[in-house]
Amino acid sequence: MEKGGDSEEKRREKAIDEWLPITSDRNAKWWYSTMHNVTAMVGAAVLSLPYAMSEMGWGAGVTVTLLSWIITFYTIWQMVEMHEMIPGKRFDRYHELGQYAFGDKLGLWIVVPQQIIVEVSTCIIYMVTGGKSLKKFQEILFPNAKPIKLTYFIMIFSSFQFVLSHLPNFNSISSVSFVAAILSMTYSAIAWTVSLKELGKSEREVSYGPKSEKISDNVFMFLSALGNVAFAYAGHNVVLEIQATIPSTEDAPSKKAMWKGVFTAYIIVALCYLPVAFIGYWVFGNGVDDNILLTLHRPTWLIATANIFVVAHVIGSYQVYAMPVFDMIEAYAVKSLKYNPSTLLRVCVRTVFVAFTLVVGMTIPFFGGLMGFFGGFALAPTSYYLPCIIWLIIKKPKRFGLSWCTNWLCIIVGVLLTLTSPIGGLWSIIKSAKTYHFYT
Repeated sequence: MEKGGDSEEKRREKAIDEWLPITSDRNAKWWYSTMHNVTAMVGAAVLSLPYAMSEMGWGAGVTVTLLSWIITFYTIWQMVEMHEMIPGKRFDRYHELGQYAFGDKLGLWIVVPQQIIVEVSTCIIYMVTGGKSLKKFQEILFPNAKPIKLTYFIMIFSSFQFVLSHLPNFNSISSVSFVAAILSMTYSAIAWTVSLKELGKSEREVSYGPKSEKISDNVFMFLSALGNVAFAYAGHNVVLEIQATIPSTEDAPSKKAMWKGVFTAYIIVALCYLPVAFIGYWVFGNGVDDNILLTLHRPTWLIATANIFVVAHVIGSYQVYAMPVFDMIEAYAVKSLKYNPSTLLRVCVRTVFVAFTLVVGMTIPFFGGLMGFFGGFALAPTSYYLPCIIWLIIKKPKRFGLSWCTNWLCIIVGVLLTLTSPIGGLWSIIKSAKTYHFYT
């Protein structure tokens, strides 16, 4: 009788796994990993990097940007390696890895709140980005038209998410992710090539000095910029979930295909991030906007095209970050609340989530401040040093050896980032809020 009960429970768990979005389809190819990772990382963040550079200056800006790429490249390699580090076990979700390292309860409390904050805040920021890019597109094409509220453009953008959010799993959004990845590389190239064409054409003198006469303002802006850079490397929050979709055998473990995809993605990230950040700042200096496409004006058709590419890209990015959230909520509903897996449950969960991010995005559409705050508060822990802490706990490298020292260096940098950058982001939000009217 007990064996029958165990068998029934296992069948139910298998049925749930086959229904949940992360584990329902394990037939992904290595290039799916590249597409999803590029789509996850090269988004709103790349457009803000020149602005972050203007708040940090050349020395600190170049150092922070390059150091962040190196640290997060190392920690994402750790995540890929740890996915199947226990024989016969796959850590399909970030919190499962955390539970193995910290214990069932503590692991959940350490990882899940941070991961949810990262993924929900990213979806909110992409709502704002999509709406702002649509508004910029409309203003370029119809410069003499009556101004339309940003709120309406965010609502238009959300309509795509209300539809696409009902696709069942990661592999079902692979075509969306592919288009998004291609477009992200395209508008990144447009951003820095058009910036180069505007070199020397501006009547204003390009300044690279402190942006404000007040020391306190410059300090807060510097801290906010740290968060903006941290936001640019958020792919770790979905990397295990993406790897879960790749098949794995003894002869061909998933980490081989996944690492091939991640390595390719990170090279693409560097080719997108570094030219946009450095050339954008070099050309415009302190005059660059928090979204570099808003700074560019000619050729108008190309800038309009780039903004539509941004819209199309963040449609895909939103889905990549939303899918793990859907998985968590749906897993809780069927495993803890004992709801039956159903289309109705999926429709309700996903519709409510998209509506929530829409309302928050319309209420506080502060692009730069939101990235600075959430970048440091939530993205820095999950991308910069939580993988290192888990690595130290599980792998136990030799004290004061190369691996041990490298991990502790990443931890120290990440903790400093977490403690300081949200202060700057919050300052930026408060400053923007002083002149902001809701739903305008």
